[in-house]
Amino acid sequence: MPKLTVNGTTHEVDADPDMPLLWAIRDHLNLTGTKYGCGIAQCGACTVHVDGQPARACQTRIGDVAEAKITTIEGVSGRVAEAVQAAWRKLDVVQCGYCQSGQIMSAIGLLSENKAPSDADIAGALDGNICRCGTYQRIKAAVHDAARSLA
Repeated sequence: MPKLTVNGTTHEVDADPDMPLLWAIRDHLNLTGTKYGCGIAQCGACTVHVDGQPARACQTRIGDVAEAKITTIEGVSGRVAEAVQAAWRKLDVVQCGYCQSGQIMSAIGLLSENKAPSDADIAGALDGNICRCGTYQRIKAAVHDAARSLA
């Protein structure tokens, strides 16, 4: 039985090691903030952190991350996460909200590595995070706002 460490807690998951991490998180651990979008790692709605790096949970097998530290949107914490979440609220980024947990996870990943990203850095880090509502300008502005608050 695979063991997963999610948001600081280790869980035994009664599932095939080939199961996508997304389904283990949602269906076995009842953490529904990570969304299913496309199932082929193209939309970013399922973005989580695996050992601190953004990863697409829909294409990550649980057997491949049994020794990793996994963080979902429910488990983000710390200065960077707080800055990103505050900027999202301040700039009213969310429209429908479906993609936003993935967007936030990617933004946290970027700002954890680069405290002063350029527009190109932001575009590169969030490439593949699709927003059907088209809030890209607000997302970019929020990443810049979060970066300023971290300076």
